[in-house]
Amino acid sequence: MKGLLTLKDLHKDKILELIEYALQIKNGLKVSYPGKKVVTLFYENSTRTHYSFQCALLNLGINVIQCNTETSSVQKGESLYDTVRTFEYLGVDGVVIRSSQDEYFKELENINIPIFNGGDGKSNHPTQSLLDLMTIYEEYGKFEGLKCCIIGDIAHSRVAHTNIEVMERLGMEVYISGPEEFIDDSAKYIPFDEAIKTMDVIMLLRVQFERHEEKMEMTISDYHARYGLTKEKVDCMKEHAIIMHPAPVNRGVEIADDVVECSKSRIFKQMANGVYIRMAVVSSALDGKL
Repeated sequence: MKGLLTLKDLHKDKILELIEYALQIKNGLKVSYPGKKVVTLFYENSTRTHYSFQCALLNLGINVIQCNTETSSVQKGESLYDTVRTFEYLGVDGVVIRSSQDEYFKELENINIPIFNGGDGKSNHPTQSLLDLMTIYEEYGKFEGLKCCIIGDIAHSRVAHTNIEVMERLGMEVYISGPEEFIDDSAKYIPFDEAIKTMDVIMLLRVQFERHEEKMEMTISDYHARYGLTKEKVDCMKEHAIIMHPAPVNRGVEIADDVVECSKSRIFKQMANGVYIRMAVVSSALDGKL
């Protein structure tokens, strides 16, 4: 099985190579795979990842087959393996998958076409992390020595868990902050107010209400007051510091409405970069380089 499942399997040189390739594509490099077919198979709701992959595939001249799990044999009890195996034997050239199951791809070891992980459970979101890294690299031209604080629902976030591991490997100092009920041991904790004043990258996370088995201990207004990024807090950030968020954004919860598109925000640039990094990932896999 080829493709991209987790960044843990990639050497940092390959990660940098993918970012450089994505930047070349962004700057006008033309790459095309006419006649190729890729399926998008999303077991969880998605806008950015799903349609970013779709735009990336279309930009590469690839035919996109969207599998609607609500009307497929998944509703008859078909396993993930049998669904993907079916598409393999129908002649597709790759599958993009998002699933609520952690490391679902371990079931697919006998699949012979590329699998592109669009997010699994609370574990991995490799292309989101790559687009985040691409955005940071465009801003600073390096990773070594940069300080990043990821703030919010850390325990439920595949974005946080993926970013922490790869950012540290690339030489960044990574911290976490947020309510105690959201924090795990994935990185060193720092108080939110201290993070605002000292970090190069402030990365906010959506509160994932759908993953909470029990009701949050604090109200939304309390969360915003204590951990939300407001204009007043933005004014305390370092001059060159940037704001990031994997989106969708809960405006007025983790970030104030008037901050989402402020001068320090790179949130929509992240989304644009997502198309280029996914083009680079799919192209590399189809060329046998991934």
